[in-house]
Amino acid sequence: MPPLPGQPGIGLLGFSLMAGRIPQEFLDQVLARVDLVEIISARVPLRRAGHDFVACCPFHAEKTPSFTVSARKQFYHCFGCGAHGSAIGFLMAYDRLEFVDAVEDLARQVGLDMPRGSSETQPTLQPLLELLARAERFFRQQLREHPARQRVIDYLRQRGLSGQIAARFAIGYAPAGWESLCQALLAEGASPEALLAAGLASRDGQGRLRDRFRDRVMFPIRDRRGRVIAFGGRALDVTAGTPKYLNSPETALFHKGRELYGLHEARSANATLQRLIVVEGYMDVVALAQHGISDAVATLGTATTAEHVERLFRVVDALLFCFDGDRAGRAAAWRALEAALPLLRDGRQVQFLFLPEGEDPDSLVRREGPAAFTQRLTQAMPLADYLFSELRRHGDPDTLAGRARLAERAAPLLEKLPEGHFRDLMAARLRQEAQLVQTRLRPPAAPALDARGAAERNAQLTRTPLRKAIALLLYRPELAVTVAADDPALRARTPPGMALLAALLEALRQTPGLTAAAVLERYRDSREGEILARLAQWQPEVAEEDFRFAEEFADILAYLRRRADPREQLPDMLLRRGTPRALSVEEREVLRNLGKPKKL
Repeated sequence: MPPLPGQPGIGLLGFSLMAGRIPQEFLDQVLARVDLVEIISARVPLRRAGHDFVACCPFHAEKTPSFTVSARKQFYHCFGCGAHGSAIGFLMAYDRLEFVDAVEDLARQVGLDMPRGSSETQPTLQPLLELLARAERFFRQQLREHPARQRVIDYLRQRGLSGQIAARFAIGYAPAGWESLCQALLAEGASPEALLAAGLASRDGQGRLRDRFRDRVMFPIRDRRGRVIAFGGRALDVTAGTPKYLNSPETALFHKGRELYGLHEARSANATLQRLIVVEGYMDVVALAQHGISDAVATLGTATTAEHVERLFRVVDALLFCFDGDRAGRAAAWRALEAALPLLRDGRQVQFLFLPEGEDPDSLVRREGPAAFTQRLTQAMPLADYLFSELRRHGDPDTLAGRARLAERAAPLLEKLPEGHFRDLMAARLRQEAQLVQTRLRPPAAPALDARGAAERNAQLTRTPLRKAIALLLYRPELAVTVAADDPALRARTPPGMALLAALLEALRQTPGLTAAAVLERYRDSREGEILARLAQWQPEVAEEDFRFAEEFADILAYLRRRADPREQLPDMLLRRGTPRALSVEEREVLRNLGKPKKL
């Protein structure tokens, strides 16, 4: 661990992240009201372990819990991958939110209104969001006013879409010209660089700016807050060399391996969303919504990724993958299964439905109606049935060799499952399918940290008394009231880090009730914050009720006071000068008199 910095005069507010101009007092108020245990347990199953809670880390694959959540500190830490933070940090990492979005989510949960002017996104992204919003308005306007609008409207009617559904999904039209959108946005003050950065334009071989989308039905792709971050375009006339569907390129806002079309609309249409149907195309989502099935989302022209599945499981506990029954559809389903396996903790459910070859949800729901399509959904296969049916297709379960092949292919798949009842049941299913006495799945890893390991970690964290004092203060912030504001120990310049300890004590005295997490938020993205986050990992090595926090903290402060006494520092200073012969007569006299009792 690097030495704690000792920069006099730097208080906690000097390190505060005032992103979006959120006042520090408001951040303190939000963190005082939220319960980190509730925030995390809504997403990750926690179990109590003494005064804390533990779970398998949601940020890396593991079989034995090394992720701890402290209700006292309102702080989480993973001893496996090092992830740590407050409720704000958890939402930023788990829900992939920006800082302001995470604060806004938490504030909403505890009934607080965001301060005016603070609900802004990162300055570098805000211009792109505004540009994409203007592009959406342009495309919708073209659908209403462009001379070719009737051709587009006829196409949408042919696909069975009403004006209400088109408006709900903000469907628009990109004209056939090379630079219709570019000219409109440039006239409003947009720069060519911004159009390129937003994925709305490209340059041709002569360097000229060209619209990316031309003569296409446009589908805005929205983030969780409903902001447009990209577009998908469906060609009206599919000719040789023209892709039927075209997405925005990867940008600072849009990553197609993470985003899902229709997720915002599904959440908006369903107050209590229980399940999500994953389909392949924009029109599948829109057509199902047209027929009253409003819980469908689509991947954006790419295979289902672990990030897709993770994002969906943050919204619901049940997924139904609905694909074409041809070879491509089954390959897509298998990739979705592999992406889902590591995320299938107990309580989550995945099903698969294969449609007749040549059909997709769009065509099928229009042909047979919503009631028949809904009935099909009830016939979806559970993941376990689909997995073992696919494995049986590649080996004859009636022969020894076939059963051995089945077990050989199944084992590495089941090992991806997180530890829990579902994993145990899948292992039992494998024994049944392959007629095995036992399965040879790799056992869970050893616990990440035993009692001896905890003691060793504490020793590494608190190698000096000052570090131990800060660790105790983060564990028990109420200890701050035991130290006077004019304590001589806090005026010392040594050891390094005294200024940090003084700033912590001052803040805790001024704002009683701050948790360790609230303190750390004031140091977000600073070197001091990283040091404090490591010290916040400290835990008592005995039962909390048996640990004498106040006495140990007082002993360390007494030691620091002695260190601050000039008479205590003088011997070290003089001895560093060299041997006693190198000292002056006066300096040797000082050393001799230090140990003598003072005269009254």
